[in-house]
Amino acid sequence: MPRRFALALALALAGAALATSLAADDTSPLNASWSAIERQARGQTVYWSAWGGDPAINRYIGWVAGRMDERHDLEVVHVKVDDIATTISRIVAEQAAGNDAAGAVDLMWINGENFAAMKERDLLFGPFARRLPNFALTSPDDNPEMLTDFTLPTEGYESPWGKAQLTFYHDTERVAEPPRSLSALLSWVREHPGRFTYPLVPNFLGSTFLKQVLLSQVEDPSVLAEPASRHDVEAVTAPLWDYLDALHPHLWRQGRHFPSGGPELKRLMGDGELSLAFTFNPAEPAAAVTAHQLPPSTRSYVLQGGTLGNVHFVAIPFNARHKAGAMLLANFLLSPEAQARKQDIDVWGDPSVLDMRRLDADERQAFEGERHPASPPPEALQRTLPEPHPSWVEALEAQWQARYGNG
Repeated sequence: MPRRFALALALALAGAALATSLAADDTSPLNASWSAIERQARGQTVYWSAWGGDPAINRYIGWVAGRMDERHDLEVVHVKVDDIATTISRIVAEQAAGNDAAGAVDLMWINGENFAAMKERDLLFGPFARRLPNFALTSPDDNPEMLTDFTLPTEGYESPWGKAQLTFYHDTERVAEPPRSLSALLSWVREHPGRFTYPLVPNFLGSTFLKQVLLSQVEDPSVLAEPASRHDVEAVTAPLWDYLDALHPHLWRQGRHFPSGGPELKRLMGDGELSLAFTFNPAEPAAAVTAHQLPPSTRSYVLQGGTLGNVHFVAIPFNARHKAGAMLLANFLLSPEAQARKQDIDVWGDPSVLDMRRLDADERQAFEGERHPASPPPEALQRTLPEPHPSWVEALEAQWQARYGNG
């Protein structure tokens, strides 16, 4: 046997043996049984990077941490971040430094352009989603939104956590009949100067408003499902800037200053400075009324023709130190118990990703209850528009900063 062939054969056999060994390795979370994953997770500490800008969300994550400690001896540390992009930069630095197994982040709240950036750089662990027992409760094969993030297939590298849809709200004592389209909004703002605004870009809610306007103004919305690099970005987005140029002089503070994000926008509504606002959580107005942050006369609605909506996810970095614990936590977030509590407007009000048909009667009952007057009608939330390709977000934010970023 020629030496080169013998060496190649030996390497092939060694590789096959290694692959067989890895496939049978019970210590790998992707290959282990669920009971083995639970055993691995016991005693671990999961560092969960998630937005920390809302006290209600922070309290919910604290409740989750308590449940995981009680049931699985798993410590969950909420690492509060203002922008998950900061966390991604840290993971990129760890990758560059050769840190492949002892990363500082175990789980991330993520979607959209941030998921796209991590996927492109091979910064994600997986595929793990279908390994989670509770993932089946989302009926993913019947609900493509559980498998797609801003047009990109998740391929099991994200696990769904909650839903969101752009929802407008107003105080009926100030606005009897709110504008139901973006063209009507422009007319309304001209008649009621200073009573509406949107958050500072690149805050995600501000960027979402840009996308919603672009969808309503662009000649062919289908181009937004494709990468921006395939199109003349300036030509496609020109109607958006024309709209904003007309809108800005009539905004709160004449469009020279913008709220930092959704919480400040809600506070301005509660203080009476604004008469019309919007959120990306359809239940937030009702939850805010219950918490006495907005007046009882608050009502919410969706624009005619629909509004942007998406699913938000959790993901595990490629170099997470505690992957088993992260998988156990992601699975609990999909449990009927955790999803029902999250949807409760007295807790958070974030819509569930579960398919109610997959739950038993007792589990479904936890999700049922009378609709709060400040919540949009359920049928309104069926008018959901798909998110553009993530590359459009970067293009819009850059152009907005160039046009309006200096006040």
